Amino acid sequence: MPLVAIATCAELPDLDDDERPLITALAEVGIEAVPVVWDDAAVDWPSFDAVVIRATWDYSKRHDEFVAWARLVAGVTTLLNPASVVAWNTDKRYLRDLDAAGVPIVPTQFIELDADDQSWQPPAGFEEFVVKPVVSAGSRDTMRYSPITSGDAPARHVRRLLDGGEAVMIQPYLEAVDTIGETALIFIGGEFSHAIRKGQMLSRDTEGQTVAGLYVQEDIQSRVATDAERAVAAAALAVIPGGSEQVLFARVDVIPDASGAPVVLELELTEPSLFFQHEDAAAGRLAAAILARLDRN
Repeated sequence: MPLVAIATCAELPDLDDDERPLITALAEVGIEAVPVVWDDAAVDWPSFDAVVIRATWDYSKRHDEFVAWARLVAGVTTLLNPASVVAWNTDKRYLRDLDAAGVPIVPTQFIELDADDQSWQPPAGFEEFVVKPVVSAGSRDTMRYSPITSGDAPARHVRRLLDGGEAVMIQPYLEAVDTIGETALIFIGGEFSHAIRKGQMLSRDTEGQTVAGLYVQEDIQSRVATDAERAVAAAALAVIPGGSEQVLFARVDVIPDASGAPVVLELELTEPSLFFQHEDAAAGRLAAAILARLDRN
């Protein structure tokens, strides 16, 4: 029986409720799967036939260490998704690549560590905007502000991140987040699987309530993705360096812009929630895709 590690974090050593169905689904296709904490120095990674990254949601403050871990594991067994994808996707500057390829994205301003933190301006024409680090998971250090009412809080936020060695990104807060909500499109084994709706998570000038200190609590519902949303998601996947065929799972989060056209908020290829609880067949699809990768290797 193949043995697969499901990489998680110390805060969730047994995974969270949404991830556990994968263990059962893998057993049903003849694969033994065990949750393993990614930064546990005692783990013998070569003993696994594959390592599937799932709930490693504490990596964002230790980005270099996490990327180094991914490369180490990829050198001794099969890592899903691959280390090269992890290195590219865990830094949200990948949005520049999507933009350069013509994929519609939420307008994004990046503030690098050597930039004058006073030189940036809130996105013009928008009532609110969001400040966050370029390496972030679970909406860590992500805040929603108003250029009229938030005073110097955004500038202090930017300065704190830069002083902490983190580059910054600023995006307009699109009105549709509060009304229509985000659509997250999940792909498994290269095929579209299902979609969910994510409701508003950020309140102005207030940090969201977190789960286990890892991610902001989300309002999730099932949703049928539109043809336009699926087309934008497919365009985003086509930009993945090395080709999308190497990716076992992916999630593309989109939101309507002012004209109603979907634009990409994030392309999640490293450890995205796949919302198995909102699609009964999804864990089985991922298990089958993992088995196919093992047979291929």
